[in-house]
Amino acid sequence: MGKAVTSILKDALQLSDSERAQLIDELLTTLEVDRDDDVDAAWAQEVAKRASEIAEGTVVPVIWDEVKARARPVFRVIGK
Repeated sequence: MGKAVTSILKDALQLSDSERAQLIDELLTTLEVDRDDDVDAAWAQEVAKRASEIAEGTVVPVIWDEVKARARPVFRVIGK
């Protein structure tokens, strides 16, 4: 990584989660890739579904640290 990228990354890591997500989205839109509108629509539908489930209380989100703590013992067993 060049000095400019390292500097930008350092600054970006100081942003809030939502600001970093917005930055990532903006950067991704600048890449020259073929976008699949069906995939984008499917992801938008999935996000809306999950947000609705959380709002209704049918799904309880788990914080990332808890997910990692639960996963560590599983991966230790698999690795043996």
